[in-house]
Amino acid sequence: MKLTLALLSSLLLGAGILSASDAGVPASYPLKKCVVSNEDLGTMGKAVKVTHEGTGVYLCCKSCTKDFHKDAAKFVAKVKAAEKK
Repeated sequence: MKLTLALLSSLLLGAGILSASDAGVPASYPLKKCVVSNEDLGTMGKAVKVTHEGTGVYLCCKSCTKDFHKDAAKFVAKVKAAEKK
């Protein structure tokens, strides 16, 4: 079921029918991919927002939160670097 949802979401994102904002990611967020898994945001359903030291980070799914919290500073640094571009 999860694979089917991921495939359907990928197709819709690729076709421009579904956007990152449909996945719950604001347009101002600098990344289109999950910093943990490198999957497109929205391909696993609604993105999951986590916050570390005041920085919001969007992950592709709840499963990525465990790995995020193992090294949150590393993943926050990726978001901050993308904001500077």
